[in-house]
Amino acid sequence: MGRTKSTGTWSAKGVRCAVTVLAAVLALPGCAQAGGDGGDRDTPGKAGSSAAASADPQPSESYAAPKDWTEPERWAALPRGKHTDEHGSEVGFLHTTEGAVAALAAANTSTIEGSTDNKDEQLRLYYSYISKADQSEAAAERVELGSIENGKTIAREMGLEPSAPMPPGAYMRTHAIGFQFIEKSADEVTVWLLAREVQKAGETAREKGSYTRTLLGAKWEGDDWKLSVLATRHAQDATAGKPKPKMVAPGDAEFNSAGWTAIREAS
Repeated sequence: MGRTKSTGTWSAKGVRCAVTVLAAVLALPGCAQAGGDGGDRDTPGKAGSSAAASADPQPSESYAAPKDWTEPERWAALPRGKHTDEHGSEVGFLHTTEGAVAALAAANTSTIEGSTDNKDEQLRLYYSYISKADQSEAAAERVELGSIENGKTIAREMGLEPSAPMPPGAYMRTHAIGFQFIEKSADEVTVWLLAREVQKAGETAREKGSYTRTLLGAKWEGDDWKLSVLATRHAQDATAGKPKPKMVAPGDAEFNSAGWTAIREAS
């Protein structure tokens, strides 16, 4: 299942989905490991190649472009948000389909590092990106309690002490690298989103990573795009019974045949 290269160790085992807020609020299935129910986690084609899908090579510090790199046929320069909100999240995206994808990508970008733990990140994502229509005390409690338990599991799997700050050089990062549209209209956009998740247990530890594929829907709300339960259910209905796109990293020739568009943030 996993593979080891000079650029780091890659395995689907032991890597948990950091962005649990999406599953908790949007009624999504949990992040399955490769070969598990849903097949929404994998270690595709060329280990490490996905970092080149963004102008910023984060979240991985170990990326090295493979010699047999195949340029993605489709690139999207996603617009940045107009400002940062009180939670430190990028918001205020353009009222366009690309703006919707940019918002969904931002909602799937997280960093657990130093004193920032999983609960901090999940609550930030919840308050910044979930539709107001879907926010409630009960939903916030589900996100908080779920993120605490998931954070402990992540720490244990990394060989770290649960509930303690990450040691120097340790992190867990999630970053969107590709997408494909399901349906789009002026005020609702649904997509498959491909993301890369990496973790490192310390300065001298090797980086481990996996890929996730998530079905998401965004609705235009007020003056911004927000993750929506209703839109996500529309996406689930539209894809019911259809094959899921293969999880393949940018740089692999199959990334193109799988129908993905690589993400490049606009400057």
